[in-house]
Amino acid sequence: MTTITTSLPDELVQRLAEYAKTLGLPKNKLIEKALSLYLDHLKRVAYVKSYQAAGKDQDMLSLAEEGMGEYLKQLEDETR
Repeated sequence: MTTITTSLPDELVQRLAEYAKTLGLPKNKLIEKALSLYLDHLKRVAYVKSYQAAGKDQDMLSLAEEGMGEYLKQLEDETR
């Protein structure tokens, strides 16, 4: 495990201390969990943005439509 040193605004440190006490967690564990959740959130945001960009790309839309046509044909063939 790596140790880091950082500066935080006093108000944020106070809020951290209050929540850590309320939750019965050490402050470093609360920071670890909060940072992990935030980084997961950023990953999801990037994922959504990539799909939004793909939705505006005409070549990507054409590929998706072509794939859906083939998928529907497979479904029809399976029901026969």
